[in-house]
Amino acid sequence: MVGELRQSTPITLNTFMRGIWSENPVFVMLLGMCPVLAVTNSVINAVAMGLATTFVLLCSSTLVSILRSFIPKQVRIATYIVIIATFVTMVDYIIQAISLELYKALGAFIQLIVVNCIILGRAEAYASRNNILKTVVNSAGMGIGFTFALLCLGGVRELLGNGTFLGFPVFWEGFQPWAIMILPPGGFFVLGAWLLLFSWLKQRQARKAQIKKGELAHAT
Repeated sequence: MVGELRQSTPITLNTFMRGIWSENPVFVMLLGMCPVLAVTNSVINAVAMGLATTFVLLCSSTLVSILRSFIPKQVRIATYIVIIATFVTMVDYIIQAISLELYKALGAFIQLIVVNCIILGRAEAYASRNNILKTVVNSAGMGIGFTFALLCLGGVRELLGNGTFLGFPVFWEGFQPWAIMILPPGGFFVLGAWLLLFSWLKQRQARKAQIKKGELAHAT
């Protein structure tokens, strides 16, 4: 009965937007931290990893949704991993064919997409319980939200760590790059700053909603 209710729920803007804002994989759910901290030392690396993850997420979730009625419950996790690994292998070869430099920069984190909690979690908690269209919309939102988070970190780290954005100089000639920003500790600092900002924005939004609710209650 619960599954039928979930599938009958109409697709809304929130189906797509929840992965970008209210359930952002990085800033809200804190998933996929390894690639978030490891490959976001430049915008190009961040966007490439985000797009690769989005591709695997979309394709694997769609296939899981299609086959959800045929996958035995006893082997569903193993089946999901095999499906995810298939698309990760495709991404691995595609990136290697497009740019060896980018492939080397991303390193083993391309293969580690297989164990990314975002993808496996979407397959288990959403794709296996919803129809194809809802799964595609939700997965696209989650993928864009993940890519957006990586871009936020990569943009700040490259800007402060190298004084560039997408490889183009931004600051004046005398600017001294903050070398720590392109090192692993820089990832933690920038992630902490973004988490603080998003937490403040959510609290501010909650306070506004509470004030508005109080005003409506007082008016009635």
